[in-house]
Amino acid sequence: MSVVLLDKRSAARQSAATAAVKSKNYRLHRILTEAACLALAAVLIVWTLAPIYNMVMVALQSHNDVFTNDIWPKKPSLYSFWIVITEGYWYLEYFWHQFGNSLYIGVMTVFFTLFIASMVSFSISRMRLRHGWLLTNAALLTYVIPASFLAIPLYRIMQGYGLGNNVWSIVAVEVTFATPYAIFIFQQYGRSIPIELDEAARVDGASPWQVYYKIYLPMMAPALVAVGTYALLLAWNEYLYQFLLLSDKRSMTVPVALAQFLNSDESPWNYMMATAIIYAIPPVVIYYLFRGRMTSGLTMGGVKG
Repeated sequence: MSVVLLDKRSAARQSAATAAVKSKNYRLHRILTEAACLALAAVLIVWTLAPIYNMVMVALQSHNDVFTNDIWPKKPSLYSFWIVITEGYWYLEYFWHQFGNSLYIGVMTVFFTLFIASMVSFSISRMRLRHGWLLTNAALLTYVIPASFLAIPLYRIMQGYGLGNNVWSIVAVEVTFATPYAIFIFQQYGRSIPIELDEAARVDGASPWQVYYKIYLPMMAPALVAVGTYALLLAWNEYLYQFLLLSDKRSMTVPVALAQFLNSDESPWNYMMATAIIYAIPPVVIYYLFRGRMTSGLTMGGVKG
């Protein structure tokens, strides 16, 4: 009997020792994993913020100090920002007009993308349009061909319609590229809206148009915000088509105008970086204002199958 008790105690001690070793190894593994994640996060943060830091540093320097090896400007100044705001440099003589062009293109792109995509998704998913899935798939095929390959055909089309050097040509191009993605997101998100709401409204005598703007659009608010922000950023950061289709200084947008700085023998990098920072403020503000709705809109659109 005593031998059995000793064996049990020995087994218990062995088990406790094994558990202690496993617990110690687990803690060590967890510490090493967390340390590796923190190191990777630090590298990614530095990698992400380094360009922004350099933009700010160059913008705060004088023209002669741009290429120094200083970590921070010896005499930081907001003079470059003042020059941009007051259009005090000859490359910046139409800055606010060009900023307005960018804003106008962005707003119109958002409006037409949301309107067209929401109407299409409503017609296909809520009104049970026959063979509507063919339209959705055909629209997504536009992403098979890289946008740069379509530059010359779209340029000829815009010239043929008399839209050369016209901001509406950019709106048309951006809406063309943004709408297929918007239709896809709206269709996926729309599946979370009970179809019984539409049926109840029709029983009460609502027309399809009333169902669209009184039920469908309010319920789609998160997806509208998410896709609208995407369309705005797409138009705001566009360069290729704006460079190709806009040639006059008064019709240019800020990204195209910024490229003009490189035509100078001695580029004013401090003015260029100050312009870029000012131009980047609106989308950053819009993103942080609507990021909550953006996340819910894109997540719902991605998980509903």
